[in-house]
Amino acid sequence: MLYAFGFERIGVLVSDLYFVDPDPAPGQEGPEHGVRLEVRMLEQGELTGSIYSSRPIQAGQPIWRADLLKSLDSPPGRLNRAHHHPGFHGWEPGKRVFDKGLSAHPVVWVGEQLADLGALLERAGVGPAEDFAADTEDLRGAVHEITAVLGSLLARVESGELAAGPSGDQPESARVSWL
Repeated sequence: MLYAFGFERIGVLVSDLYFVDPDPAPGQEGPEHGVRLEVRMLEQGELTGSIYSSRPIQAGQPIWRADLLKSLDSPPGRLNRAHHHPGFHGWEPGKRVFDKGLSAHPVVWVGEQLADLGALLERAGVGPAEDFAADTEDLRGAVHEITAVLGSLLARVESGELAAGPSGDQPESARVSWL
């Protein structure tokens, strides 16, 4: 499932995620699932038909990512693999950063990050922040709605409704998600 929130130049995308890394970092072995949230550049395309035609939209370059993940054998409600990526190198995420606040109160923590888009952009090396003033204000006003979706998706993952792995035998590598 994918949710997208679009502002002037910034988009926030949220999706459930099931993941098995064939070459995991120590302590990250085995499948994990949860919710991924990305802040991305958003672009409106030109109309390709009449004034009534659908507008092309591109969710482009990633800026920041939060992975609210847990191993499949983790106790309920424990996001033992939650981390974020403060920046990207092109399409590749930068280093993983583990934060106790993110694991303890993931929805609140993500909301705090989104509410200060200027600082988030600065840490990611995107800026200057004043170029994104409209996005900053609009995103701050939508944080409650975004975090409600984030909380709902986490609950649906926990219940087993979302972020399920591929059917059949356990694969050595898998990524089931929009993001």
